[in-house]
Parts: sequence; C-alpha cells; structure tokens
Amino acid sequence: MSNIKNKPNITKKNYIRRLWNNNSSIFALVVLVVFAAISSDKFFQVSNIMNVLRQTSIVGLIAIGMTFVVIGGGIDLSAGSVLALSGGVIILMQSQGLPIVLCILGGCIAGILVGIMNGLFITKAKLAPFIVTLAVSTIARSLLIHFANGATLIGKNDQAFTRIGNGKIGVVPIPVIIFAIVAIIAHFVLNNTKFGTYIYAIGGNEKTAVYSGIRVDRIKIATYMVIGLCIGLASMIESARLASVSSSSSGILYELDAITAVIIGGTSLNGGKGRISGTIIGMLILGIISNIMNLLGISPYLNGAVKGLIILIAVLMQRKDR
Repeated sequence: MSNIKNKPNITKKNYIRRLWNNNSSIFALVVLVVFAAISSDKFFQVSNIMNVLRQTSIVGLIAIGMTFVVIGGGIDLSAGSVLALSGGVIILMQSQGLPIVLCILGGCIAGILVGIMNGLFITKAKLAPFIVTLAVSTIARSLLIHFANGATLIGKNDQAFTRIGNGKIGVVPIPVIIFAIVAIIAHFVLNNTKFGTYIYAIGGNEKTAVYSGIRVDRIKIATYMVIGLCIGLASMIESARLASVSSSSSGILYELDAITAVIIGGTSLNGGKGRISGTIIGMLILGIISNIMNLLGISPYLNGAVKGLIILIAVLMQRKDR
C-alpha cells in the first residue's frame, strides 16, 4: 500500500523536475524582469527596452549560429575576431565606393570562408574544435591588425550604410528586426528540415549518426558555415553603427557572450540538445543584467565577473540534470 501511495508523489516530482529542466531559463527571465522593474522605474520605458534589444542583437546573431555548432557537438572561439575581420572587409569595400549590397555580401562571404576553414580542420584533420577555432581567432585578429596597421578602419559616412546599425522602423531598431528574421529562419531550419535533424543526431551520438548514413563531416562543416554567415550579418550591424572597425577591440569576447547565452538557454555543451528560443531567452537575460547594472550605477567592469558566474551556474545545472 505504501508503494502505491508513493507513486503519485514520485510522478509529481518527476513532472516538476521536467518542467524546471525545460523552462528554467524562462523562470529566470521572469524573475529578472520583475527585479528590474522593482529596482528602476526606467526599465519598462520603451526607449530602454529598445536599447536593450539593440545592444543584444549583434551578439544575439552570433549566438544563433553558435547554437547550431554547439548542438552539433562543436564550439567556436573565433567568432569575435572573425566578426572584426568581416567588418574590416565591409569597411574596406565600402571605402572604395562599392555598392552597400556588395560590401555586405563580401563581409558575409568572409565569415562563411572562415567557417569552412574551421570545419575542414575539425573534420578532416580531426582536431579539437576549441584548438582550431582558438588558432583561427588569433590568425583572423592578426590579419586585420596587419592590414589596418593597428589602427581603426574608417569608411564613408554613408547614411544608407549607417542606418543599418542606427536606424529604426517605427520604434523598433533595424538591428532587432534583422535579428528577429534570422532567429525565425534558424528556428525553422533546426526544427523542420533534415539538416536540423542531422545536427541533433550528430550531437547526440556521432557514431550512431555515421552508421545511419549521415554525412557527418559535411553537416559539421555546414554548421560552421552557418555561424560564419551569422557573424557576417553581425559584422554588418557592428561596422554600420560608426562606419568604422577597430582592428584591436572590435568583437572582443563576443564569443564568450554568445556561448553564455547558448548555455543559459539550455543548449547542452555535450551536443544533441538545444533550442533557438532558449538562446534568445539567454541573450535577453544577459542584456537585462547589463542594463540593470547600468541603471543601478554598478561598475561595468563587473560585467565579466557576473557572466563568468552565470556560466558556472548554468554548466553546474546541466551537469546535475544529466
């Protein structure tokens, strides 16, 4: 009789645990928003909300691409440097008077080519993703600094270009609209295409994926191409804000923010599990935390410490859930 009585309690506990595991990031976001609203009456002002969304859109684009890579069992530590390199390509082309569309295309192609290089070294040379992407990060940053002579690359102050980073449609910033469109497309691809199914399969169990006839190397390379494209789009926004790119500081630690958003959003570092919606929530959490610190007058130099703690907590929670 005692076993029968205990069964409903066990079932209830399992249900609550699953509910928490699947929606912990949403609960954290709600708590954070409530805390922000109580802490500052400026938080819910439209201008402040739009400012948070604008600031998170650049790293958010990288985080979307990072979600593909991490679900597939990889990682990309080169994102920040590649963003700077792609932005440098855009500015150099724009300063030569080329059409804006061609400049943006050039930046995206640069990001995709670096993604292909990352993917080839990881799949064909069988090198660890973090080693390859760390090396590529150093190469990309060094190349940009060399071509810029360590200075800031400055393009033409063309309104058609700068509007991409600073303009609005109604009250919504253009970078936020770009981010939303990319997020919708990425969500569809991951959940409604064979490509998305294969990514989950490879991240879940690569050997099984191989035996199932999935071309693992091609899919892995494709995930790095996806993040390369996302980086190219992010570099478009970044470089358009001031029509310039700093060879030494643009994109610094953007990959850390992207990885943090992906982890907070519930994507497993072991691969095979994750959602674009979770990554978006993770990005919003990071953006709101930075915004709260700013509104409360807390030193921005503590941002890194807060993000580091968030990563540790998120990884510990993932380990506990396994």
